Amino acid sequence: MKIVVIGGSGLIGSRLVKRLAEAGHTAVAASPRTGVNTITGEGLSNALVDADVVVDVTNPPSWEPQAVLDFFRTSARNLGKAELAAGVRHHVTLSIVGTDRMPENPYFVAKVAQEEAVEASGVPYTIVRATQFMEFIGGIADLSTNDGTVRIGDGLFQPIAVDDVVAILAEVVVGAPLNSTIDIAGPDRAPFAETVARYLKSVGDARPVVKDRNARYVGGQVEELSLVPLGEARIGQLGFQQWLARNHAE
Repeated sequence: MKIVVIGGSGLIGSRLVKRLAEAGHTAVAASPRTGVNTITGEGLSNALVDADVVVDVTNPPSWEPQAVLDFFRTSARNLGKAELAAGVRHHVTLSIVGTDRMPENPYFVAKVAQEEAVEASGVPYTIVRATQFMEFIGGIADLSTNDGTVRIGDGLFQPIAVDDVVAILAEVVVGAPLNSTIDIAGPDRAPFAETVARYLKSVGDARPVVKDRNARYVGGQVEELSLVPLGEARIGQLGFQQWLARNHAE
């Protein structure tokens, strides 16, 4: 099976390409770095020749709200057109749990626009919504720091390890398209602030973490269930404590 990974040079994409290749598939890493640009269309048609599946794990080069929206919407539309022309049988997009529950978060709004473009493309699809990655918790703490204090919204958090995201994606891409959305998450659910505090302690970071119901997450208000699956979800294998032990001395 030929599987083209759009964003194949990034954190998720590079690991997914490696895993799929090890499973015997023809896995192609497609990104501007390899001459494939989903915004301009450069190299896209050539990359999709004989492709059975396309996986989109791209990230925008800018986090400016309008730029993020334009990137995801344009990229998804261009991919859909190119996939229809190439006869691609399954499109898989990696999205985020809770994208439709935080309308003041511009990144989440842009992911909703991406999902809508995928659904309207005419290509059979599966949208995989993941919770926040464990590997990003340090960055979340940095974004949430004000005057040396980390302020975290009053919600629940269920982070997933990148390796589990890759493992689940690898199963989804070789399966039949669902023409719907599935949620994936880590096995442990706990208060958002508690999870961030545990991470900072594990890396020897002394910044205090305060639960603040008025704190924003990338501009969005965090309610109790904003960032966790509301119903059935596929659960990763690596728990948060195991991940910390593997990556840091807790």
